[in-house]
Amino acid sequence: MDNEFKETEKLYRAVYPPDVMDMFWKKDGTISSAAFADPKGLSVDRGNYRTDSEVISDMKKRFTGNIVSVYVKNCYDAGAIVRYLPSKKNQYHSEIHGSTDTPLLSKYQRRFLALRAVTVC
Repeated sequence: MDNEFKETEKLYRAVYPPDVMDMFWKKDGTISSAAFADPKGLSVDRGNYRTDSEVISDMKKRFTGNIVSVYVKNCYDAGAIVRYLPSKKNQYHSEIHGSTDTPLLSKYQRRFLALRAVTVC
């Protein structure tokens, strides 16, 4: 894998469920833009064209809660930057940044992604 992201690739984010962190969820069960706020850059796993089931199985080994996905195209359409930043424990680790010099997504970017996010688990 490299730092090249195709628009059709999915990115996955683990989010605490409503009973643990209700601020990440709206009353209608959809994801809140608060789930996309991280001043260090939004941590995600790149799908690398694995199936949702494969990604869920892998992420559940490291995270608890729900898993949501967005497409790389959604990030680009919001003006966000996607960076491949693998770690020793996770070869798929990546981050979504607000811009090249600001890791935090803007309010607009967070809302944009929240509206397009799909809960996969």
